[in-house]
Amino acid sequence: MTAGEPSRPGLSRRRHDHALRQTGGRGWSVAAVLIAGLVLMPIAAVAWMALNPTENIWPHLLATVMPRYMLNTVILAAGTGALAAAMGAGSAWLVSMYDFRGRRALEWLLLLPLAVPAYIGAYALADFLDYSGPVQTALRGWFGWASARDYWFPRVRSIEMSIIVLAAALYPYVYLLTRAALHEQSGSAYEVARALGSGPWALFRRVGLPLARPAIVAGSAIAMMEAVADYGVVSYFGVQTLNTGIFTTWLERRNAGGAAQIACVILLVVVILALWERFGRRNARYHQSARQPRPVLRQPLSGAAGLAAGIACSLPFALGFLLPVAVILRYALAYPEGWITPGLIRAAWHTVSLGGIAALLTVGLGLVMVYGVRLSGRALPRLLLPVTMVGYAAPGAVLAVGILIPLAALDHRVADGWLMLTGTDPGLILTGSGAAIVLAYLVRFFAIAQGAIDGAFTRVSPSLPMAARSLGRGSGGVLRDVFLPLMRGSVGSALLLVFVDSAKELPATLLLRPFNYETLATRAHEQASLEDLGNAAPAALLVMGMGLLAVALLARANLGPHGSGGKRAGRRGQ
Repeated sequence: MTAGEPSRPGLSRRRHDHALRQTGGRGWSVAAVLIAGLVLMPIAAVAWMALNPTENIWPHLLATVMPRYMLNTVILAAGTGALAAAMGAGSAWLVSMYDFRGRRALEWLLLLPLAVPAYIGAYALADFLDYSGPVQTALRGWFGWASARDYWFPRVRSIEMSIIVLAAALYPYVYLLTRAALHEQSGSAYEVARALGSGPWALFRRVGLPLARPAIVAGSAIAMMEAVADYGVVSYFGVQTLNTGIFTTWLERRNAGGAAQIACVILLVVVILALWERFGRRNARYHQSARQPRPVLRQPLSGAAGLAAGIACSLPFALGFLLPVAVILRYALAYPEGWITPGLIRAAWHTVSLGGIAALLTVGLGLVMVYGVRLSGRALPRLLLPVTMVGYAAPGAVLAVGILIPLAALDHRVADGWLMLTGTDPGLILTGSGAAIVLAYLVRFFAIAQGAIDGAFTRVSPSLPMAARSLGRGSGGVLRDVFLPLMRGSVGSALLLVFVDSAKELPATLLLRPFNYETLATRAHEQASLEDLGNAAPAALLVMGMGLLAVALLARANLGPHGSGGKRAGRRGQ
């Protein structure tokens, strides 16, 4: 195989691993195991604290707040998953199967809500719909109502509104997976169904839905996991869930063991959802013909049908992106002094520094671990590699519980030892700085770096490391001189994604930050909680701007091959 020749998929991983093992390196394998231990440490710490609490309040939790926490969490997750599936799958079906005015732009715009953290969407929706907001103010002006007693309006700060906000922020997961599933199928099945008399609804129900069902299940499961992990939306809307229960039990009742027990319940829910997502992917058994598949020919829609399709696709985009951006931008322009406050500048610096350090550490350790696992022929490193992805599914509040208690104990031991040796008190080195936050980001987003790097290794021809080895390169030299230059794009993408996700992370940062230490996410949340959107707006806009970078990268990776694909039925001969 030549350097430019792609490896066959069936043999790719086996040949890559064989080639890498020729470079040797037991130290890389040991490093991979140590990194896996670091990533899994918070989860293990949560389980230990839950099983060995200082004060066991589990019976009290079961008798008082746990039923309410659990019911609200289940309703929130189920509602978010169902609504996100309807928004994402419906939009993906329309832009993939039909051609209407604005379709090409909507195909990209439907991804933009991923740039808006759900908690920012909650601030915007509450401001838009509250009693003093433009909607109710306009209603009172139109109909002459004097007060809220004169008319009925849905309660804004409720679990129903939380579901709407979360679904509007998370439906792109369903949209991306469903759109990819529809594009990967041959258009012949749809043409046969139309020839047999199936109309648009029957075509979707009998052909499109069965083909896309695994993707819809996977996307909605991801949305449900994110809903379970959410803190910003539910706390702002006053909804008590398992995640808010961790904050209440730990910060107000001062019971870390009880918080760890609630965290274990969240982990159990997340594991169930992750298994459901994996089950949905496992049942994807729809195969294409070995011959070149026929592309899906989009059916042209005009008139009322085209207008309805455009409106249906525009609504999720408007709710998930346009409304939050418009509301926050209005406040940012109305209160320009918010842009020059020292608090914003410090929060921006903390966000950039913490996110940058976390991105470098996460991608660097991910690179070492993936390389070490591929160099090793032992079972333990290979077994630990997929397990380290559990951090991405674990909510930030859960990781904070598992990080802060062990690090605080270590901090106190180090400080006591230093005091005995030198007579000076160094203070809390780890928990008194941003180190604990960086560790939380590393564990939370390690799966992003690992997945990007693992895929990049597979795309490098296995003949290259063998050639480098024959020229005298060791394992470190092969990584430095062969893999890294070829993986530069994937490594850069992983750095950007980890940095942006770190900038948006709220629960772990709230729990692990030192006193009077703010990031853009915590500043936006705290100012919005005080109903001061004027000072929250600049931080929120900066977070959304960072999110747009990640969305642009995601769109380039996922929509690029299909951006011009799928022809109109009326242009078959061109």
